[in-house]
Amino acid sequence: MNAAPPLIAFAHVSKSFDGGRGAKPVLAVDDVSLDVAGGEFLAIVGGSGSGKTTLLRLANRLIDADSGDIRVEGEDVRAVDPVALRRRIGYVFQSGGLFPHISVAGNIGITPKLLGLPAAEISSRVDELLDLVRLDRAQYRGRFPHELSGGQRQRVGVARALAARPKIVLMDEPFGALDPLTRDALGDDFRDLHRKLGLTTVMITHDMTEAILLADRIAVMRAGRLVAQGTPAELSKSGDAYVGELLRTPRRQAERLQVLLPRDGAA
Repeated sequence: MNAAPPLIAFAHVSKSFDGGRGAKPVLAVDDVSLDVAGGEFLAIVGGSGSGKTTLLRLANRLIDADSGDIRVEGEDVRAVDPVALRRRIGYVFQSGGLFPHISVAGNIGITPKLLGLPAAEISSRVDELLDLVRLDRAQYRGRFPHELSGGQRQRVGVARALAARPKIVLMDEPFGALDPLTRDALGDDFRDLHRKLGLTTVMITHDMTEAILLADRIAVMRAGRLVAQGTPAELSKSGDAYVGELLRTPRRQAERLQVLLPRDGAA
């Protein structure tokens, strides 16, 4: 029996940007090939300038590749209307990316509205999603983004990304700006949603600990290149020096916690 084709497939993809003021072009993504299976939670990890966000933006044609092929659900993204493509892929921004002068209900319902769904169906979907992301519908429906905490804005951002029932959700540093407790809770909640809804999730993060705790598989990028990919256990056996460097922090944290925290959890 043949394995199912990947839901997202990058094949020898490259992307450069103008360096400005006569400088050489900057090669942001350099000959990257990467498959994402249906139902998988993939984290892409790397430092600033590694190309990870550029790769994510290429998947839904916020930008176009210079070379190579990108397929989403088996279709070459260059053959698909970019607006239609984006409406069937959920996207969660680091800051939530909410429209400031539109209510929570309006933000969540904007894609279904653009798709022409009836108002009653949109209203029902908004309530369903507020329940899903653990926000009380009566309390939050009419609020505006400036009236929400950072964690609440991110929950609304997740709800908006899920509004059109996408199979794929792309997340760009979704929890990076949150306090540790909120970040941990929201990460766990999204992982539960990923399983419950059968999503395919690609998350960008610079935090290897977060990637290990949330993702099924991790892709490591450096200077535009894909240097390693695999499960956390597989990466732990990698001989790549940069991968080893990324793994040192969570290992060191785990060792320190074992020393500092009593095993029985007592004070």
